[in-house]
Amino acid sequence: MSNSIKAVSFDLWDTLVGDDSDEAKRQARGLRSKPLERRYLLWEALNRREPISEELVNAAFDAADAAFNKAWKGHSITWKVADRLARALVELDRTLPDGDLVKLAEDLGRMEVDISPDPIDGVFDGLEALSERYKLSIVSDAIVTPADGLRRMMDSHGLAKFFQGFAFSDEVGHSKPHADIFQSAARQLGVDVKEMVHVGDRDHNDIKGPQALGMKAVLFTATRDDDRDTTTADAICECFADLPGVIEGLGG
Repeated sequence: MSNSIKAVSFDLWDTLVGDDSDEAKRQARGLRSKPLERRYLLWEALNRREPISEELVNAAFDAADAAFNKAWKGHSITWKVADRLARALVELDRTLPDGDLVKLAEDLGRMEVDISPDPIDGVFDGLEALSERYKLSIVSDAIVTPADGLRRMMDSHGLAKFFQGFAFSDEVGHSKPHADIFQSAARQLGVDVKEMVHVGDRDHNDIKGPQALGMKAVLFTATRDDDRDTTTADAICECFADLPGVIEGLGG
């Protein structure tokens, strides 16, 4: 093992599992897409107590999503699902009993656990090889599914066993590219942040963030290659079979 690299952190979405690869499963079961189902469940909870149009609920949900995105992209903060629902209720000037709001948040946060996205091809062999040489951590933003749900999803696929650290934005308090989330991973693994390489698919979050801390960063393009032509990544990797060699090269 190279002396300069002791640990590797991974983005989750489109790096270990395919973002929205669960949508085909939902469609095959005759279910709504995740965005539509989230809006429907809020409408259903409100409409049971007092009639309201789906159009109004959809517009309020969209406004809450816009506010979430502003906090996420502008301040590296990811609101919890209950906070996003509360913002939608403010838009509608409506309330729900605490018990109903808690259940609704749990239902929305469980969707990617009940019907999980698929692991990316080669991920198991790649992680097994890397785990023999480096400490591994997840560094991931929690957009809808909370950290405990993401852990359950990973465990159901047999992925969690490879990792000694889990830095999720809803638990850390900041999302990528904020320094806190990468430093949390380093503390959990017992290494200096500069002894880590981060692997992810988005240049702004997964490359610029770790590089600002003196880390090396690998752009992973197996599922998403939108940033390939403009990235400042130290390396680009197209598949898990190549990743151990790419990381070893960075340490050399």
